[in-house]
Formats: sequence, C-alpha cells, structure tokens
Amino acid sequence: MSQSKTVFIVAGEASGDLHAANLCRELLGMDDSIRLQGMGGRKMREAGVDVLFDASKLAVVGIVEVLFKYRMIKGVLNQIEAHIKQSPPDLLILVDYQEFNQKLAAYAKSLGIKVLFYIGPQVWAWRPKRVYKMARIVDQMAVIFPFEVELYKEANVPVEFTGHPLVDEIIADKTMQQARAALSLEEKTTVGLFPGSRMGEIERLLPIMLASARLLRQKYPELQFVLPLASTIQRIDLASYGKELSALKVHLVENNTHDVIQACDSIIVASGTATLEIGLMGTPMVITHKLAALSYFILSRLVKIKHIGLVNIVPGKEIVKEFIQHEAQPEKLAAETLHILEDENYNQNMRSELAKLRDLLGAGGGSKNVARLACSMIEK
Repeated sequence: MSQSKTVFIVAGEASGDLHAANLCRELLGMDDSIRLQGMGGRKMREAGVDVLFDASKLAVVGIVEVLFKYRMIKGVLNQIEAHIKQSPPDLLILVDYQEFNQKLAAYAKSLGIKVLFYIGPQVWAWRPKRVYKMARIVDQMAVIFPFEVELYKEANVPVEFTGHPLVDEIIADKTMQQARAALSLEEKTTVGLFPGSRMGEIERLLPIMLASARLLRQKYPELQFVLPLASTIQRIDLASYGKELSALKVHLVENNTHDVIQACDSIIVASGTATLEIGLMGTPMVITHKLAALSYFILSRLVKIKHIGLVNIVPGKEIVKEFIQHEAQPEKLAAETLHILEDENYNQNMRSELAKLRDLLGAGGGSKNVARLACSMIEK
C-alpha cells in the first residue's frame, strides 16, 4: 500500500473484542502504516486500536433487555455514524454485534464506504431472510462456519469462509495441575462458574450458579470454585454477590480465562462463545441460559434449531446438556455437574466428543485470513 490507510473496526462484546484484537494484530503485521480506529474494549486497545468508543457498557442480550439500553446504544450509533461521515475510513470492519453493526453497515454503504462484515448473523438459526439484507449492506462477508458459505452464495452475497478464530486462539498449553498452580489454586476437584460477559447475564445466571455451588458443596465440602471475569466485567460489578462468593470461597480470576478452563474438572457456563472455548479445551461442562420472560417467549418462536450451545450446534447433536429458561434450576445444574464428576465413562465420552470440534471448524489461521481479505479490499 502506497500511503497510510484508515480502518474503522467495531466490536461490541467480549468475544468480538478478542476476535477484533487478533485481526488487528494481523493487519498491522501485514502493513504497520494502517491507522486503526473504532469501538471496542481493552483487548482492542492492547492490539493498537485507537478506541474512540468504549463498548463495555453496551453489551446486552435479549430483545426486551435491549430496550432498557436503547437510548444509550442509539446514542453511540449516532456518534459513530457522525464520525465516519466526517472522516470516512478506507474500510469499515464490523465484528459480530449484529443489530448494531447491521444498522452501521447500511449507513456506511449509503456513504460509499466499503464494508467487511466478520462473523455474520446466525441466519441458519433464526430469521433466515436476513441473508438478503446482508446482500444490500455489505461488500464482503467473512464467515466462521463452513456451512454458512452456501447460504450467502444463494443470496448473491460475496462470502469467504475464513475459519473460526477460536481454533487458533484456544490452545491447551498446560496440564490441569500446571493451570491450578499458575492460578494459585489448591490441587483438588475444581468447578468453574462462567456466568457470561454481560451484566444482564450475570444478574440472571450468577445467583443460579451460586445456588448450584452451594448444593455441590453440601455433598463435597472440599470442592473448589473458580470464576473468570470477562474483559467487560470488573470486580466491582460483582460487589452485590460478595457475601455469597466469599462464603463459597469462589476464586475470582481476571484476564486468564484459558488457564481457568484448563484448571477445572467441570464448568457451569452461560450459553455463548465461551461454550466453544471450553469445548476446544476439552473440559466437560453443562450449559445454561436465561432471558427476560418476554424475550424468551418471542425468541422461542423464531429460533429454528434444537440446541443453543455452539458445542452442540457445530456437530449437529447434543454433546453437552443444556438447561434453558425454566430448566435453568440449581438442582438440575448441580445434578448434571455431579454426573460429570462421578461417572467416569460419561466424563470421558464427553471429552472424546469435544475433541472432534477442532476438525469441524477448519484448519485455523482465521484472523490472518480475514486480515488478508481486508487488505485486498483496501487495495482495490
């Protein structure tokens, strides 16, 4: 590239912040003159992005839940639109964060700005006609599941399967004992509590997980619990749960989710990207999820797939038990965790099935592949 180019990149959640950060490192490795600006979090900042808009307070899940933050979200969207109109980037890269980024994509296209959408909407799960909308608002899709390519091709959307970024990001580099030592945990049976990266998820799921932990502790008094904080969550955000966390001696860990996964014998996890991270590490788990009642009512009539956990969606069968909405009960989560801890055959079968996930997600190099795609779009 003959002269400095500007790329504006937008991510709105912890997983998107991570994927965007890795993509940005690859971009700068290919051309360190590229100027990176955008919306994101700590990981994007560390990767060299001038984060003009902080995404940490915008992460939310559910239809009704979005309404409570609508004014804030709309305000940030308006600010970004004003920014890219005043200072048009050479390329706009949008990472997941679907409804927000689709609105931004449509606006950018109206200004003649090139749009690369990385990690597309789950049209295979619900609202499949959205694929035709993407044809109107993006110049290029970079998808992370191989089965998505045909869906976009049928709608005449330029698309490339770039590989799932987690294949490269998630590498088991420690034994269970080494991971526990690195985290200063005791050498004993350990259960992870992964309540999510959004405060709404934590408010709905952490009380259930803590109640499950109490039930588990009743049977196994020596059980050890560990909770990793997502990059979008700070210790102070969990202050209202301090008494329960202290009573259960839950170890809070910052900035080291991968070691936490490797340190655990089993994990209770909120449905989302974390399930795939845990699956790629091969750690047994139980998945749970809970939305506001109205959100669940609406989504349950729109979603067309049997499972919501990616570790079950990718292979097309249930590997890990899911306890959703009214099924998200402490007794059920505790019982399934005990099944994993006490039944060696069940435990090993789950580990064996999880080990097959990596082959299903492509050969790796996802971030580098998207960076190459971005560079080619800039050069054009």
